[in-house]
Amino acid sequence: MKKLSMEELDRLSVEEFKETKKSPLVLVLDNVRSLNNVGSAFRTGDAFRIEKIFLCGITGTPPHRDIQKTALGATESVEWEYCLNTMEAVNKLKTEGYKICALEQVDNSIMLDKFSPESNQKYALIFGNEVFGVEEEVLKACDKVLEIPQLGTKHSLNISVSLGIAVWDLMVKMKQF
Repeated sequence: MKKLSMEELDRLSVEEFKETKKSPLVLVLDNVRSLNNVGSAFRTGDAFRIEKIFLCGITGTPPHRDIQKTALGATESVEWEYCLNTMEAVNKLKTEGYKICALEQVDNSIMLDKFSPESNQKYALIFGNEVFGVEEEVLKACDKVLEIPQLGTKHSLNISVSLGIAVWDLMVKMKQF
């Protein structure tokens, strides 16, 4: 066993990434405070070739050194848009045919392992503020609320962890590999 070199990994260039077909996923960051979490969203978005990231409310935007530190250049490959508030992004995405899914702990949430995405459907995944979660108004506008099952004493995961788990799960279920 040997570690693969950059050449052996055969990664796309930024230009090739921008031109290639994207996964039918969009990420929406709802008032995310941590610039490291924002950078992580970009890096995960690049890894799974998502369509776009919406940065809403107080969520920081590139260019910023703390975002770049975690994104490792993914802000150059992944398309993004800033919205003054999250409902602006949700309304836009609904008119573009996306199913809106928040990741949050609510009554009647669907456990992620039980969620089956519809074939040929585009999805927007909303991730909320590190302290307050997804805004109540935004939750009411969602088509579904997904929850990651947890077994420990804590009631939440870091946004970057939740984002990675949820995107990977949907990518597998949507047969994007």
